[in-house]
Amino acid sequence: MAIFFLLVGLEIKREMVEGELSSFKKASLPIIAALGGVLAPAAIYFAFNQGTETAGGWGIPMATDIAFAIAIISMLGKKVPSSLKIFLSALAIVDDLMAILVIAIFYSNDIHYTYLMYAVGIFIFLLLLNKLGVKNLSAYLIPGIFIWYFVHHSGVHATIAGVLTAFAIPTTPDSIESPLEKLEHILVNPVNFVIMPIFALANTNIRLEAGMVSGLTTVLGLGIIAGLVLGKPFGITLFSWLAVKTRVGKMPKHASWMHIAGVGMLGGIGFTMSIFIALLSFSGKQLILSEAKFAILTASIISGILGYLWLSRTENNHKKLKISKIETNISLKNLPGDQNWEAIE
Repeated sequence: MAIFFLLVGLEIKREMVEGELSSFKKASLPIIAALGGVLAPAAIYFAFNQGTETAGGWGIPMATDIAFAIAIISMLGKKVPSSLKIFLSALAIVDDLMAILVIAIFYSNDIHYTYLMYAVGIFIFLLLLNKLGVKNLSAYLIPGIFIWYFVHHSGVHATIAGVLTAFAIPTTPDSIESPLEKLEHILVNPVNFVIMPIFALANTNIRLEAGMVSGLTTVLGLGIIAGLVLGKPFGITLFSWLAVKTRVGKMPKHASWMHIAGVGMLGGIGFTMSIFIALLSFSGKQLILSEAKFAILTASIISGILGYLWLSRTENNHKKLKISKIETNISLKNLPGDQNWEAIE
């Protein structure tokens, strides 16, 4: 997973330098939407689980599985505006960054500051290499292994090591392939087709046991399902609306509020990241962990199906509305001037 988070860090930095997070105007809407998509699910989960032994899993419904969410919206092809896919990608990347911070701060063990200072020192050294114009990837990846080692022993979760290493690797806003983009291209297939499937197979490991289905109606199951299926679209849509109405953010081109709600539903696909946080939350509690995994899988499937159907239906409604407007315009053009006003009335 350290390599997975290295790739996530590369994607985040690339978006910050040359993509949808490169300016405040571009980044404001996905950042604010992602914040809503983090706070609402966590609040819903905590409302269900407050005062119970599962209260510590509040981070589980915060996460979005970027790979599955993007895969589903890609299946829709031209049925959705291309700007919506960009919005979802940027939102999911910000969501990942927030999840990484939550893991590093709230799901870490006792902090050993000596090891942490060693890691920070190496990170500063990598930033210096970047400033000096060093472009050899080995000069960043080998010290990155030491960052991982020291962060792991510091008590802070080692996922942050991959992100720190990625942030130090140089990139440019132009079309010339930078060291960061070169490494991203090297990692994307091994991560998507080897590392993530291995993680999913090894850690999902859901065995149907007596009481597991009924576990969906426990406070744990309800908190996860309600958080992902309801909290994600509610938080993303509400915060997006607030951002647009206050003119802090701007709606994606050719997108409607129905589209934003559909993106929020796809944001409820937690799967990989949610399972990862569940592993950290309920380590050593096998039955609770199994129930959490089953609830995550159920919620992710529901969110994926709802998001796909919602966006498909939204596009069909838009087509009907466009056809109706065209027919109206044609009929108005064929009327004499005075009758135009009567038709409009």
